[in-house]
Amino acid sequence: MPLDYERLCAIAHSGETCRYNDKDAILYALSTGFAGDPANAAEMEYVCECLEGRALKTVPTLATVLVRTAGAIDAPGINRTLLVHGEQRLRLERPLPAQADLLADTRVADVFDKGKDKGALLVVETALRLRDGDVPLATSTTSLFLRGDGGFGGAAGPAPQPHPIPERAPDLRAILHSQANQALLYRLNGDRNPLHVDADFARRAGFKAPILHGLCSYGIACRGVLQHVCDYDHRRIRAFDARFAAPVFAGDALAMEFWRDGTIVSFRLRREESGEMVINNGKCILRD
Repeated sequence: MPLDYERLCAIAHSGETCRYNDKDAILYALSTGFAGDPANAAEMEYVCECLEGRALKTVPTLATVLVRTAGAIDAPGINRTLLVHGEQRLRLERPLPAQADLLADTRVADVFDKGKDKGALLVVETALRLRDGDVPLATSTTSLFLRGDGGFGGAAGPAPQPHPIPERAPDLRAILHSQANQALLYRLNGDRNPLHVDADFARRAGFKAPILHGLCSYGIACRGVLQHVCDYDHRRIRAFDARFAAPVFAGDALAMEFWRDGTIVSFRLRREESGEMVINNGKCILRD
């Protein structure tokens, strides 16, 4: 069954309630690799709410697991076996509290037809606001690459353009580590797609082994910026964008490169062993 463009673009959910607490914030931090070294006191502030005199910090990209895209992904005509995460963008109006009651407005922003043999691009946008006072909190924009669903007769673009990486040598390079059981932990944030844990399912989808959630790799990249640019101050991140270039496998060591230009931090990640690019066109906007 081909994609129904009109039906997809009509998908919208307004005023959905969402509640999270410090347990959810801590789980997200652990599942993106925080506190791999318990001696790192700065990272402990993201995973422990009981440190004397210190409030629990929240990873800015936690906002991406609080949003709802299931209504769009489950729409008729989408082959979920061939679905991969293409790009993620996040805007933060204010730092995420350690716990909150939220309202979420989700819509399909657009669908681009790249051709029968190239697939389609589905763009889903969710705006989060604090329920108390109806205060804007964050906007998450997810681009999903539907590898098996092109050729439905829609427009080819123009799709959102990626952030250009500076041509000069990086200002900083660091190695980030993922854990062998990372996908098992990360899926507890709500994404139970078997692609990330079931070896047979992953092979049917064309991968040699289960791949790490794209948003988990995205969270690892945010950890890298927090550690190496922000001195672990989560309040400094105002926006965080990335394009997924290749899958990450749990246990991979990732080489992260950074470019700093005022309040703009450009970044990309490569698999350390092979040099293959896994996240590209990264852009983090800092608060002054």
